Amino acid sequence: MLTIRLATEQDRDSILEISRDVGVFTPEEVAVVDELLDIYLHERDNHEYIFIVASDESGCILGYDCYGPAAMTDSTYDMYWLAVSKASQGRGVGKALMEHVERTLRAQGARLIVLETSGTPEYEPTRRFHEHCGYTGRLAVPDFYRQGDDLIVYSKPLR
Repeated sequence: MLTIRLATEQDRDSILEISRDVGVFTPEEVAVVDELLDIYLHERDNHEYIFIVASDESGCILGYDCYGPAAMTDSTYDMYWLAVSKASQGRGVGKALMEHVERTLRAQGARLIVLETSGTPEYEPTRRFHEHCGYTGRLAVPDFYRQGDDLIVYSKPLR
């Protein structure tokens, strides 16, 4: 059985290990995950970043999601990071995390979720996953991250 809950300090090593081992995040991106996790865990006034984790019956962390309100918007949220351990991919963990975030945000009156991803071939499974979960690609910015690495923006209405 899958359990989804707010992340704690005890989850930090698992979240960072998943980030490193998933195979698509650069070391700089993993460092950003660590920085945002630190803000979430240690800044009492943080309302920007929320981390949740999915664990199995034994408590092993299988994946995580980081999301938060989009600044200067009316009830729009950004989904910053979603990662599932390689061993757990294809078992519904990512979908369960996304559905949990969507239910939580709907209950809070959120209007829209926006997420960004890479346009490289390595991210093709990620893009298919988002589309399977009902997200629509709205915008592509060529060479955004670096030459040959486009930004693809997805969104999903919650109302």
